[in-house]
Amino acid sequence: MDFTINTSSNSDTLDHWFNSDTQIHHLYPQSIQLLAVRHWTPLHIAKLVSQFLVPKEGVKVLDIGSGVGKFCLAGAYYKPGAIFYGVEQRKHLVAHAETARNILGLGNVYFLNQNLTQLDFKQYDHFYFYNSFYENLADTEKIDNTITCSPQLYDYYNKQLYKKLEEMPAGTRLATFHSLEGEIPSSYQVVEAYVGKLLKFWIKI
Repeated sequence: MDFTINTSSNSDTLDHWFNSDTQIHHLYPQSIQLLAVRHWTPLHIAKLVSQFLVPKEGVKVLDIGSGVGKFCLAGAYYKPGAIFYGVEQRKHLVAHAETARNILGLGNVYFLNQNLTQLDFKQYDHFYFYNSFYENLADTEKIDNTITCSPQLYDYYNKQLYKKLEEMPAGTRLATFHSLEGEIPSSYQVVEAYVGKLLKFWIKI
């Protein structure tokens, strides 16, 4: 890591860490912070999403392509009665997410180092998708070069997500941010939209 954080002070409460995006970003090394503008969910978006995806306590929310875990950590903070899961295929990003979770001491968030195609979506209730497939398209900003990216994979992942979402029961909630929407089955209906319709809330009918 590029730096270390002193976790011995009791003054570093959860409210302190989630006071601003700048503050929460200090949980991560500088090299990782540079990805924030392009690839991380802002806290105000995470708050809106978590409020929608957690209509009652005990639900399980999956972040599809969770990166360094910022959305899951924020969701776990805003909605302590729910359980947040993040799936991410880059092992080193999962490691950063777990380090941040341990610093925060959040017990209702978990990270999975897997490809989304390996997951049984029926183990979860509701979903968040911040277009984690987009970097497979040509001339897009990549997180790094540790995984294979291609337009063929973009199409494949979209089809896989579409299939998994289609298999979910009526009432399933989905929040998308900067999504091109080709991965959303027609059985999902938009119920709310924000940020110039870049953020959409869906419910399966």
